[in-house]
Amino acid sequence: MDVQTWSYLLVGITFALYIGIAIWSRAGSTSEFYIAGGGVSPLANGMATAADWMSAASFISMAGIISFAGYDGSVYLMGWTGGYVLLALLLAPYLRKFGKFTVPDFIGDRYYSKTARIVAVICALIVSFTYIAGQMRGVGVVFSRFLEVDIDTGVVIGMIIVLFYAVLGGMKGITYTQVAQYCVLIFAFMVPAIFISIQMTGNPVPQLGMGSTLIDGSGTYLLDKLDGLSTELGFAAYTEGKKSVIDVFAITLALMVGTAGLPHVIVRFFTVKRVKDARKSAGWALLLIAILYTTAPAVAIFAKTNLIDTVSDTAYADMPVWFKNWETTGLLTFEDKNGDGVIQYVADGQANELTIDNDIMVLANPEIAQLPAWVIGLVAAGGLAAALSTAAGLLLVISASVSHDLIKKTFRPDISEKGELWAARISASVAVIIAGYFGINPPGFVAAVVALAFGLAAASFFPAIILGIFYKRMNKEGAIAGMIVGIVSMLLYMMKFKFDMFGGGTPDDWWFGISPEGFGSVAMVFNFAVAIGVMQFTPDPPLLVQEIVEDIRIPSGAGEATGH
Repeated sequence: MDVQTWSYLLVGITFALYIGIAIWSRAGSTSEFYIAGGGVSPLANGMATAADWMSAASFISMAGIISFAGYDGSVYLMGWTGGYVLLALLLAPYLRKFGKFTVPDFIGDRYYSKTARIVAVICALIVSFTYIAGQMRGVGVVFSRFLEVDIDTGVVIGMIIVLFYAVLGGMKGITYTQVAQYCVLIFAFMVPAIFISIQMTGNPVPQLGMGSTLIDGSGTYLLDKLDGLSTELGFAAYTEGKKSVIDVFAITLALMVGTAGLPHVIVRFFTVKRVKDARKSAGWALLLIAILYTTAPAVAIFAKTNLIDTVSDTAYADMPVWFKNWETTGLLTFEDKNGDGVIQYVADGQANELTIDNDIMVLANPEIAQLPAWVIGLVAAGGLAAALSTAAGLLLVISASVSHDLIKKTFRPDISEKGELWAARISASVAVIIAGYFGINPPGFVAAVVALAFGLAAASFFPAIILGIFYKRMNKEGAIAGMIVGIVSMLLYMMKFKFDMFGGGTPDDWWFGISPEGFGSVAMVFNFAVAIGVMQFTPDPPLLVQEIVEDIRIPSGAGEATGH
């Protein structure tokens, strides 16, 4: 069978599996819709969290960025992995003990204020819609190549699928669907990586293969070959970075603390029975995430080496079928500037004739390496699993923020459970339509959009959550002021330097030399400073709230251990 047939077959089977799980596990109550009834096992929750966490940015875009950025792309590995450790150690157990459905729910109750809840809802919606734009874009990219439809149509198909199981099953349906999606995406990521590692170095372990010598008997290390190919074309050596130290630090920190503030990941820890289960599921998730994250640099190296070997100084007429297929998507373009019919892929922008979208590298990698058609179709199914799993989690955050935090807890406290469930499903449906619009009109490639979402989460949620858990004197006035200053400063910086609003700006104009992807770190500092400053001049929180803060920091069973 050809690639398209395999793609249709494998994507069709996985979609049927997701829909079947959604029907089997459909939610019948708000507890099941928001937190899967609170009865998910640690292993299942760990797998679901890993799938929720490893979005299209992780599966499709991260290795693509590393392919072209080289050493500089390591900020994504360090930031996202370190951030998950931060989340598991500092936040997950305490938020689970607090026992609320959503992050705005925690902030509203911890800061004893409807205003704080509303500000948190607005922040959650901004973060989630920014993040989900990247996921829908990823869905469109996969569909456009492997199912041979345009990107816009691919986004619409993805909208319909994710709407079905997110709206029908809520968190219960999403959780068990994500367990299946983790299995699909990790298998789809690892199989071609193992094949190509054997093909290029003879080592079946990709993480070791990228540091091994080539199988051709030359004794040349793969990384040395890639460095040589890059410098011959005028690019910087692959293993050398160009970013400033302060920007690397800022981006890494923004991704780390943004992870710890992402509402769709935090809510996963509300789905387990006990606090210790939250810790266990965090450990499982970290292990399962590490499988992909330690493999991504190897995939990036394999893809970039094979790409340069295939296209550099090659006649356009002699290019393989995969090149022409990706050309039809518009994500890879060749412009014969000198009219010689030969592809010039060089660092000189005036002479370079090849434009490659970062997002195609993982998806095109098996085709470039001439792997079997079923492997290529498997990668398509894996990319869709990654994008749809995260999109579903984000949709749940959006719907819960509207139905539970705005309607139930703020404007209609007397609404029935059935009415709240309907409100959640309707808000999820509206959110899918908005997300689809952003997927069709994306503000950038997948990982860039996602990085901005992390910056927004770092600027808004992280200080409010950390101070809410570990500083009992933090009051509502400080938290509200901090969140507003943090999110507004991050949005303004993004608009000016990322989207060329307010007269635009160049990298030379960046504050402190920090890019928009890293500015979340600065905005977070603004948030902390304003929150603590305002707190000094406003009343302490009620004694009952301070006692709750003390209580959530005491591990379960401590009284038995100490004899008290």
